[in-house]
Amino acid sequence: MKDLGDACRQQGDDLVVSVRVTPRARHNTVGGVINGALQIRTTAPPADGKANKAVIRLLAGFLDVPHSSVSLLRGRTRRDKSFLVRNGANKL
Repeated sequence: MKDLGDACRQQGDDLVVSVRVTPRARHNTVGGVINGALQIRTTAPPADGKANKAVIRLLAGFLDVPHSSVSLLRGRTRRDKSFLVRNGANKL
């Protein structure tokens, strides 16, 4: 698994990952950790939850877990979000 530094914390067998999202970016990218949050850029617009779905796919790919094991905890309409990665601690 990638080094997430301050952006993640373990919660039992799960991980909680803090993410800072930039919607409507030119490219889909997962950047580094800045100010305690993993930087993710997505080309998807923020309307209708499209950016959240895109971020889940990007985060799952980055962590090499199925996208069904990633769910949004906090920040549905905000740029700063928290995601739960079920059984993600087993990959550390």
